[in-house]
Amino acid sequence: MPQHDHINPRSRGRRAATWALVAVAAMVALSGCELGDFRDGYLPQGVTENSERVRSLWIGSWIAVGAVGVLVWGLTLWCVVAYRRRRDDNELPVQLRYNVPLEILYTIIPIFMISVFFFYTARDQTALMDTTEEPAVTVNVVGKQWSWDFNYVEDDVHEVGTQAIMTGEPGAEETIPTMYLPVDERVEFVLTSRDVIHSFWVPQFLQKLDMIPGKVNKFQVVPTEEGTFKGKCAELCGAYHSQMLFNVKVVPRAEFDAHMADLKSRGQTGMLGTDLNREGSGLVPGEDQKLPEELRN
Repeated sequence: MPQHDHINPRSRGRRAATWALVAVAAMVALSGCELGDFRDGYLPQGVTENSERVRSLWIGSWIAVGAVGVLVWGLTLWCVVAYRRRRDDNELPVQLRYNVPLEILYTIIPIFMISVFFFYTARDQTALMDTTEEPAVTVNVVGKQWSWDFNYVEDDVHEVGTQAIMTGEPGAEETIPTMYLPVDERVEFVLTSRDVIHSFWVPQFLQKLDMIPGKVNKFQVVPTEEGTFKGKCAELCGAYHSQMLFNVKVVPRAEFDAHMADLKSRGQTGMLGTDLNREGSGLVPGEDQKLPEELRN
């Protein structure tokens, strides 16, 4: 007679739980993101004026979906227990074709939930993408395979980025391009791409936005904390996407001005256009300089 292996249900449950934990750990590791604490919904600690708005929307959404999940799973388990088949019950329960009040409830509740989510998301998205206020600093961020260029519009200087070579050796991080921003001042990012779709993301800003060839995207932030923060491309853009990194230094205004003066003294004046090729490192000559319309003189 063939032998059958009998799997202990408890062992099967433990195995499933183990694989679930492994999957969650892998997702966290692959995300490349530093998680915050539970009270912040495991978001990174925000360092801009917009951070609290994002945090509130995120946590409120999780509370809402968590309540729905508890209700649905609770009703499901209650039905499993309350209506389980009993040994002395050999008759099928009464079969109903439909229940109009229940079906109306099933329709109204999801519509209500979606409407609430839409309202709060649209409200906060409108506020986060508002660029009507006059910025103190405008930075044209140019994405390219696989680095970044920064045009500081008001100071008419630029920074040329080269691809990060992360060897794990001391000093390797110094090869990453660094953007300087003044603390407690409004900054507008004008996002353009030189080749393919990229995405500008500083995790601790709690905002990111795509950079699309031929299109200009913008958003504003007010950094509220000094420090150095990591940035990266959040859109798979080719072979070295993972090395498309940059740093953001939020510094006092005096230090920001000193850095602008340093760029000017090094001859890094003028704006870098989007029609430079991968080997190009100088300014785009002539009148065909492909800058966003609002950045042209």
